[in-house]
Amino acid sequence: MHPGHRPIRSRSRRACARRSLRAARSRVLVGVEGREGMAIKVIVELRAHPGRRDELRAWLDDLVATEGTDQPGFIGSTRYEVLGDPDALVEIADWESAEARAAHMEQAAATGAYAPLAAMLAAPFRVSVVSELA
Repeated sequence: MHPGHRPIRSRSRRACARRSLRAARSRVLVGVEGREGMAIKVIVELRAHPGRRDELRAWLDDLVATEGTDQPGFIGSTRYEVLGDPDALVEIADWESAEARAAHMEQAAATGAYAPLAAMLAAPFRVSVVSELA
């Protein structure tokens, strides 16, 4: 632990990430009535601490390599840089359905799979779940 590290702030970041995960889980199935089983895209906007985007990207690469490929309903994901913002990163993930992603988010919350993310982010992440217009 860094001598100047403030544990209270770290807990605050973890709490913020947990709130973001809960909010993302609660939004997953909003507005999908009658669309069960439709493929979705999940757009996640992340902001790393200054100069730490590569660390965030490496962590996400490892997470997808170890956890993502085995998730039922997970098709794949692609990460993008935000032009003109060296600390921002956007991930677009493809899922077979909102239900498959909701199940994954429940499992991830139970296991703490995303817990390390809090320490890497300068701000809460933003999630948008979209599907093709019917």
